[in-house]
Amino acid sequence: MPDRKTDIAAIGLGGNVGNPRRTMARALKLLDARDDITIRTVSRLYRTPPWGKTDQEWFHNACALVETTLDPHELLKVCLEIELQLDRVRTDRWGPRTIDLDVLLHGDFLSDHADLTVPHPRMTERAFVMVPLADIAPQAVINLQSVADWSSEVDSEGIEALSKSGDWWREPEQGA
Repeated sequence: MPDRKTDIAAIGLGGNVGNPRRTMARALKLLDARDDITIRTVSRLYRTPPWGKTDQEWFHNACALVETTLDPHELLKVCLEIELQLDRVRTDRWGPRTIDLDVLLHGDFLSDHADLTVPHPRMTERAFVMVPLADIAPQAVINLQSVADWSSEVDSEGIEALSKSGDWWREPEQGA
């Protein structure tokens, strides 16, 4: 079997039900345990106000860069399987959730299909994505503008870093 091309993908993580820090750390460990995905770097962990549906608990958010031989659709499938494994229930759009894993970027792949849109739609409008993504990929370009520039343009009021580094997911379990 020929070697598959390796791409760098960005994954957004979030949650606000249960212990989001623990659940997000478990999701990263499940991704990293696979032969076809390696975690390269993870952003700091952030506490962020809810977006879209604002009458709910605040979220924890982070982003990760992964090296993968999976194509974008396969990576999305793995993310959805991990969400199910970690008790994600889809009810309200933008509503409470134990975990959310989004494929934000995948190499130079571009898609505007209903099943998978990459770059992720509206990500440049969302501080809970752009702030953590700027931690790990400030020079990445989305729609002809760097992540660092997008991050500086979004309203990041209320966003608070909960960790000093991106190693929070490897640390021994603590309270959320």
